[in-house]
Amino acid sequence: MSKISEVIARVKETYGKTEPEFVQAVTEVLESIKPVEEKHPEFLRAGVYDRIVEPDRVIMFKITWEDDEGNIRVNRGYRVEFNGAIGPYKGGLRFRKSVNLGIIKFLGFEQIFKNALTGLPMGGGKGGSDFDPKGKSDNEVMRFCYSFMSELFRHIGPYTDVPAGDIGVGAREIGYLYGAYKKFKNEHTGSITGKAYEYGGSLMRPEATGYGLLYFTEEMLSHRGKSVKGKIVAVSGSGNVALYAIEKANEMGAKVVFASDSKGTIYDPAGISGEKFAFLKDLKERRRGRIKEYAEKYNVAYFEGKSVWDVIKKEGIKVDIALPSATQNEIHREHAEALVNLGVIAVAEGANMPSTPEAIEVYRDAGILYGPAKAANAGGVAVSGLEMSQNAMLLQWTKEEVDERLRKIMKHIYREAMDASVAYGHPGDLMVGANIAGFLKVARAMVALGIF
Repeated sequence: MSKISEVIARVKETYGKTEPEFVQAVTEVLESIKPVEEKHPEFLRAGVYDRIVEPDRVIMFKITWEDDEGNIRVNRGYRVEFNGAIGPYKGGLRFRKSVNLGIIKFLGFEQIFKNALTGLPMGGGKGGSDFDPKGKSDNEVMRFCYSFMSELFRHIGPYTDVPAGDIGVGAREIGYLYGAYKKFKNEHTGSITGKAYEYGGSLMRPEATGYGLLYFTEEMLSHRGKSVKGKIVAVSGSGNVALYAIEKANEMGAKVVFASDSKGTIYDPAGISGEKFAFLKDLKERRRGRIKEYAEKYNVAYFEGKSVWDVIKKEGIKVDIALPSATQNEIHREHAEALVNLGVIAVAEGANMPSTPEAIEVYRDAGILYGPAKAANAGGVAVSGLEMSQNAMLLQWTKEEVDERLRKIMKHIYREAMDASVAYGHPGDLMVGANIAGFLKVARAMVALGIF
């Protein structure tokens, strides 16, 4: 048995029943980097494969806060600092009922390689809580965020660990978290990214993941003589990533016909653009309403309790490009088979690990373009890294400067993944290429640093 197979077996045995998402992420990455094992014996001698699947540290803590009725509520908080070989730990905070240690570990593990691919000096980490901000008042969210940060502030800093936002942690939550950090630390430093421009944030950060997703998709298509322009696009979700993916797809001349939230899916064959997109953006960003309101206002189909991919499968609706941007494991084998049979030409992942291993197998067997999450959705953390740079220099770049850097980073990620896929015997397989390219950078740093 190879060392990589041995490590995968140990992770499955140890965490298979309690942390399935983490096991899935580890298995996908390690299986795909097997071509590295024979070429780089130095990684085996340095114990890199054993070390890279273990977090540097796991921080778990209790969060107590008071709701508007005066009741004391309790949630769990997490921060997993996974690997800091190439820079300070970097990764978002997720506030969602489903958050548990296994999910945070999977996200942190993925973040190691995603961050490495950007070319910026950032290690991998992730955090969050099982707190759900939906339906909470601003004051309740603020009290929760201050309680959360009263523990987390001890473990983060601009050269140690730099959190950002994720699902459930938007502009409101980042503001409260950073306000608490400033109060506890008595300093104004780049210890959280995703901040508003007025107090040290970067322009283009809200748009970055969605825009970067489209830049990466365009790069994939262009190498086959195609373009996003004129294509019919399915986007799942209606959070930050999905909204800005829709916006950029519209700008690039595509027609987006799907969006969704946790309650259901809308299908608008005329396209979610112009006034309709403005309504959706206001509904989700400002009013925090349900997507069903869009269907009612514009008299389009609404599918209660169904995902975008359920609807495509059942109704046989053809799309050219699929951009899963909601949550992990939203596309299963049967969804992927429906997409392929209906003629999809590209799948690029805006969410983290939105496709199951069986779905990925379908994409690869069919030979369609597949942009894995750690490559395709790296635009968000890339601009977070640029925000760190601006904070360190006490500067703020223009939107055009940040956008140009983002475009270059997404092109760089595509090129790195493609070059690695060729060099290690899997030409054109961007999943293998992205995993190998990210792994090599981190592994070489780990060897250089000694027993780290």
